[in-house]
Amino acid sequence: MDVIEFLQRQHAEIRTLFGEIESATDDKRRKELFHDLIRLLAVHEAAEEVVVHPEVRRLQGGQAVAEARIAEEHRAKELLSTLDKVGPEREGFDTLLVQLREDVLAHAEHEEREEFPLLRKELSQERLNTMGTAAQLAEKVAPTRPHPGVESATQNLLLGPPTAIMDRVRDLVRDAISR
Repeated sequence: MDVIEFLQRQHAEIRTLFGEIESATDDKRRKELFHDLIRLLAVHEAAEEVVVHPEVRRLQGGQAVAEARIAEEHRAKELLSTLDKVGPEREGFDTLLVQLREDVLAHAEHEEREEFPLLRKELSQERLNTMGTAAQLAEKVAPTRPHPGVESATQNLLLGPPTAIMDRVRDLVRDAISR
């Protein structure tokens, strides 16, 4: 699967998760879905930051496109981090969730309208396939929580693996406590 297909599938999954969270009536299920969303967004953005944005920057006209997507990701990470601290059971969560949904879906639309066509036009199918494999591998070692300020490929490669270990241990403890 090439990188564009891989990321578009995740965009669809992200859209679905937002809808499920917003319609969930059981607090426990809502919390589980929200944690699934946090994890998916965190690994998805890390893969984009390590694999996609550096490649887009190298393309004609790609620097500005990549910088705009990174700025959007930073804002989304800050909001997601706040939501993670607040938790779905607190007042004000729903308002912040709506803002996050709007920001994330606009970001996905910008990628699909600007970044992905640029990649499809300029890169070979073989290169896109290689990037798809790299994105999937990057997600396996990516942090599972948002870390605002870690948006470059270098930061993700240096800080990502140790942060991912801490995040995954935290996830295990959270899951054990919630059982």
